[in-house]
Amino acid sequence: MAGYAWRSMLSQVASVVKRPTLCSTSLSRQMHTVTLIPGDGIGPEISTAVMKIFEAAKAPIQWEERNVTAIKGPGGKWMIPPDAKESMDRSKIGLKGPLKTPIAAGHPSMNLLLRKTFDLYANVRPCVSIEGYKTPYTDVNLVTIRENTEGEYSGIEHVIVDGVVQSIKLITEDASRRIAEYAFEYARNNQRSSVTAVHKANIMRMSDGLFLRKCREVAETYKDIKFTEMYLDTVCLNAINECFLFQMVQDPTQFDVLVMPNLYGDILSDLCAGLIGGLGVTPSGNIGANGVAIFESVHGTAPDIAGLDMANPTALLLSAVMMLRHMGLHGYGKKIEMACFDTIRDKKVLTKDLGGNSKCSEFTADICRRVQDMD
Repeated sequence: MAGYAWRSMLSQVASVVKRPTLCSTSLSRQMHTVTLIPGDGIGPEISTAVMKIFEAAKAPIQWEERNVTAIKGPGGKWMIPPDAKESMDRSKIGLKGPLKTPIAAGHPSMNLLLRKTFDLYANVRPCVSIEGYKTPYTDVNLVTIRENTEGEYSGIEHVIVDGVVQSIKLITEDASRRIAEYAFEYARNNQRSSVTAVHKANIMRMSDGLFLRKCREVAETYKDIKFTEMYLDTVCLNAINECFLFQMVQDPTQFDVLVMPNLYGDILSDLCAGLIGGLGVTPSGNIGANGVAIFESVHGTAPDIAGLDMANPTALLLSAVMMLRHMGLHGYGKKIEMACFDTIRDKKVLTKDLGGNSKCSEFTADICRRVQDMD
C-alpha cells in the first residue's frame, strides 16, 4: 500500500506545472540538461551517488554542474554566481544538494537566495510511508505545500536602536493567492480530497488574515475539494488539550494537502518528515514561475561525516525521481524508485541512519545493480 502511494504521489507531484517543451515519452532518449548544484558537506557525495544511479538507468540527463556561493553584485546586492544563474535560465530544471547557511555571515541564506532569484514560490514535500522501512506510523500519505518567497523568511530585518532588532513578516495578496491556487490545483490533479490552510489569523490578524482570506476566496472556485482551516497551535502544539501534533502522530491519515505560509511550512514539513523516517528519506521540490523548478534534499550538510562514505543519498535520489517525473520521464523515474525501495525493503545493504552498516558507495552500487537487472 505504502509503495503504491509513493509511486502515485511522485508520478504527479508537479503535474500542476505545464512544461510543453519537455518530452513526455516514458523512456525518451532525447537528452535533457539539468543544472546540478552538489552543495556542501555530504552534498558532493550524494550527488555523485545520484549521477551513478542515473547512469545505470541510462536516464537521458546531461548534468551541468555549478557551485553556488553568495557574491555581491552591482550596488552591493547579494546574488548567485552568474554562471549558475545562466545555467538555470537555460535548463529550467535543477537538482540541489544541501547548502550550508553560515550564521551571522553577513549574507543571506543561499537557499533563500535561490528561491528569490528564480521565484520558486511553492515548496512541495510529499510525506508517504515507505514500504519496508519501519516507523511507528503506517500509511502516512500527505503533502505539505509551503509558500516559499515571503513571510518571516523575507529577510527584512533592521536595528531600531542598540539592543532592539525588528524582523518584518511580509505577506502579500498576490503570493497568498498564488500558493492557494497551486495547492488546490495540485489537490485536484492528484486526486486529493481536501486542502487545509494552516494559519494564526487569530493573533496576526492582518498578515495571516490576508493569507487566510485568499485561501477562502480560492476555495470558492474549487467546490470539488473540501477546504478546512486550522490554527498553527492546533497543528503543532497546544499546551492545553488540543494538540494537533498528537492528532497527527495518532492519526496522520486524516490530513491530505496542507498549505501554509513560509515559516509554518518549514516547521510542519519537518514534523511530517519525521512520521515517515526523517529528512533522510524525504524528497522535496520547489516550483517556480516560467517553468523553473529545483528539486532538493532538505536535510543538513552533515559535515561530521562528509568524505567518510557514510552519507545516505535517498532523499536526494527521491527528489531526483520527482524531477524526472516533472520532466515527463516517468519510466526512468519508476525504475530508479523501485530499485531504491527494493534495496530498503531487502534490508541487506543500508546506510547507518537506515539501520544498517553499509557505506554510501555500497548502498549506491546495490541500487545500480537492481536498476540494471530491470533491463
